[in-house]
Amino acid sequence: MNEEPKSIWKKSWKGPRAFLFWLLAVAIAGFLVAVTFISMAFATPMFPHYTGFEGFIGYAFATMVGFIIAVGIAFIFYKIVRWLFRWRNFKRFLFGCACFATLIALFYAEEDWRGWHAWNKFKHQWDAKGERFDRASVIPPAVPDDQNFALTPIVASSYLRVMDKSGHQIQPPNDNVVDRLKMVVVHNDDTVKDDTGNWQKSTVSDLKGWQQYYREQAAKTNDFPVASEPQAPAADILLALSKYDSAIEEVRQASQLPYSRFPIEYDKENPAMILLPHLGSLKKCSQVLQLRAIAEVQNGQSDKALDDVKLMLRLSDSFRTEPILISHLVRFAIVNIALQPIYEGLVEHKWSDTQLAELEQELGRLDFLPDYKLAMHGGEMIMFQIGISDYLRRHPEQFPNLVYYDKDNVQPSTMLKIVSWLIPTGWIYQNELHCVRPMMELSLPLVDVNRGIVSPTASRRADAAIEAESKHRNLYNLLENLLLPALGKATERLAHEQNSVNMACIAVALERYHLAHGDYPESLDALAPQFIAKLPHDIINGQPLNYRRTAGGQFVLYSVGWNEKDDDGVVGLKENGSVDRDTGDWVWRYPAK
Repeated sequence: MNEEPKSIWKKSWKGPRAFLFWLLAVAIAGFLVAVTFISMAFATPMFPHYTGFEGFIGYAFATMVGFIIAVGIAFIFYKIVRWLFRWRNFKRFLFGCACFATLIALFYAEEDWRGWHAWNKFKHQWDAKGERFDRASVIPPAVPDDQNFALTPIVASSYLRVMDKSGHQIQPPNDNVVDRLKMVVVHNDDTVKDDTGNWQKSTVSDLKGWQQYYREQAAKTNDFPVASEPQAPAADILLALSKYDSAIEEVRQASQLPYSRFPIEYDKENPAMILLPHLGSLKKCSQVLQLRAIAEVQNGQSDKALDDVKLMLRLSDSFRTEPILISHLVRFAIVNIALQPIYEGLVEHKWSDTQLAELEQELGRLDFLPDYKLAMHGGEMIMFQIGISDYLRRHPEQFPNLVYYDKDNVQPSTMLKIVSWLIPTGWIYQNELHCVRPMMELSLPLVDVNRGIVSPTASRRADAAIEAESKHRNLYNLLENLLLPALGKATERLAHEQNSVNMACIAVALERYHLAHGDYPESLDALAPQFIAKLPHDIINGQPLNYRRTAGGQFVLYSVGWNEKDDDGVVGLKENGSVDRDTGDWVWRYPAK
């Protein structure tokens, strides 16, 4: 007499029931896999979207492959279930799972400790040198509300739509708020023959294009006031921009307050979500002030032009303490906007000696080099690199959102978000270290504040070192490619703007000399100390800026620029005609007469 099998599963899974089970399992699995393959074919770029007979064949093949895979999976699943339903095998399975779980726990513990130890060892080394890595060390101090430029009604209108005066985000945005600081010189959907000059290319403004635009607008809307008959271009532009007179005067009165601190939510858990709506509005206001100041210079109103230039510089200074790189880049842009009316007043000898002395004083206050550490190490490193790393340790599921942040219409899958939970905390520490180490070891030495020098060679070397490391992707440098700024571009922009201000200071002193002597000096040494307290040098190499008198009673003043090569005062240009800061010299010269 045959002995019955000990396992009830062996007995119960034989015969018709086994056949029915197999048939059902295979059918369900095959259907699900086939549907998955067909869905992938329609929904992802992995499969071409074929149509007609070719498409039918392609999808039929995908279905067949899915069916075969489903049969294999079902067979393996059946064998595993049969094996598990024996007590001896089940105990072995439990023991194996326990061993595997122990190995996983040891792996996580080792990786977490290794990452934490590497980061803290590096941090303590720099702590011993007096460096700090906490947000509190870079957040600007609070200022009295009643003396805060940023809290005045017109300035606050630039951000009250999306955040309150405490910096907390407003959801949904308050569309009833009108941004009175966001003035426009031209509507977004309009075109204008913009003949605004560019001092970097030695050109001055021809305001006829602007005059034509505003007069044409009068036939469509009443947005900009115009005279019944055409006047001089400068006069027509001043009339058109008079719609902003009251707002500009309100900003000017607000700028007299001694402090400025915008209500930015620096302690936001995810620093990538910090809002900076005021930057765009301040720049827009500066563009209106620039056009107005240029028109005032051409209209013989240099006193008003000086007031507008000073207001632009005050706007640029109103967010100087913000530890965020983009804030400082916008600040550079506003200062560069303010230089154009200064330049045009010098070209036409419109400034008086008293006004020139005041301009020299205003420009002399602009020293961007000490702010480099605040922008790069305070903003990019502490606020964002360290801040985002801390955020990811608490919310690892957000890792894919960071990876896809700049990709249009691309969203990470749910599966990828689930997998992100499995990332060891130590890996995020390692990524943090790979971001911060280049900032401390490569970025910090690029700007020598004491000597007033920015080294292009050191910047290129730093960028090359970072590129060499980051091009070999691994689990420890994923954030490096996303969060580490281009050090060379940031330092180049800093050097260019500081040299621009330095050249403007010298140009103002040269004009004062010209007013006193009727000509420009043979060398810059003749300017100090009577016309300028101290001659600024070339930020690139620490040497005096290049200067020589030219034919027609003019001069050329220039820095050797980012290529560190004396190109004899020739400006580098791109194919589209814009200035190329990477080539040629950085030049201050006047249009040929």
